[in-house]
Amino acid sequence: MLTALLAYSYRNCCFFRLNVCRRVATAAASTVGRHPSHQGESSVSDIPEASADGSSSHWQLQRIVSQLRGAREDWRARNRRVSGEHGGRELPSRAAMGEILEALSGALFPMRLGPVDLREESEDFYVGHTLDVALNALLAQARLELRYVAHQQGGDLKSIDARALELIQGFAMALPGIRLLLDTDVLAAYHGDPAARSVDEVLLCYPGILAVIHHRLAHHLYRAGLPLLARISSEIAHSATGIDIHPGAQIGPSFFIDHGTGVVIGETAIIGERVRIYQAVTLGAKRFPSDEDGQLQKGHARHPIVEDDVVIYAGATILGRITIGKGSTIGGNVWLTRSVPADCNLTQANLLQQDDCSKK
Repeated sequence: MLTALLAYSYRNCCFFRLNVCRRVATAAASTVGRHPSHQGESSVSDIPEASADGSSSHWQLQRIVSQLRGAREDWRARNRRVSGEHGGRELPSRAAMGEILEALSGALFPMRLGPVDLREESEDFYVGHTLDVALNALLAQARLELRYVAHQQGGDLKSIDARALELIQGFAMALPGIRLLLDTDVLAAYHGDPAARSVDEVLLCYPGILAVIHHRLAHHLYRAGLPLLARISSEIAHSATGIDIHPGAQIGPSFFIDHGTGVVIGETAIIGERVRIYQAVTLGAKRFPSDEDGQLQKGHARHPIVEDDVVIYAGATILGRITIGKGSTIGGNVWLTRSVPADCNLTQANLLQQDDCSKK
């Protein structure tokens, strides 16, 4: 009886907190495929040049709106994006993805990242309801991305809904595994930082953990075939933490980014288990090859491979498809464009003396 009462009382809290997410999902779904006759169409002539107090006359709105429309039409024509169709938003929403990621983080760690008044007795109810709302909202965003890609590539629009549902069902089934992977990251941060007083402090406070939570979720979306949703998710974390991890990067368990500001990890980077990196580390590309037309070649492997148990200290820049061998340590501010063997201790002094490294 007590559990039922708690669940009933807590229902209102959950509904209130996630109402924005539900509204986003409803709005996104309702705009897909809407015909212009169902919307109020406007034109430049509908825009008033002067209000009752004369304020609008200062801005020359008709002229500005007309020029902006011209810029849009020119862009769409030059980029072959003129379809002749009207309708609602084609692209996913960054704001909606922010709400979804916040809800998913709360569902993964309800008593730490969920609402402040959540009780353990209502944990399962909160997690279930939160996932239901968040996954439905994510489904709406997935439809938008798939529809956008189909429009751009001339693909089949009929199978989009079924495909989106299949992808988000797979994402939902992966969440328990993502939670277990994140547990290893939290423990790595706690054991790797002498200033950490508890795993709860790590989860609540460390920007590296926030970035990794977003990356674990974004990486699954990326591999599932939703790269735009994945990139939005990563860039939300980038904006919040200063840590830029491309969702395509492959990162093993027990990964710890300490401090974090200025870290950059490229799309094709591969990071093994129990790797620790510090602020301002770059795992980037050495060069960007182009084709015979001068266009950049995309998707080829161009970022480092970092093997298990590697430590990379602050300010190190590691470029190109090179390998940092297992158990190696890369010192601060090292600029590295060649592979390093296992158990190597590489510093600026080694590089200046043209030594390979000093063995541990």
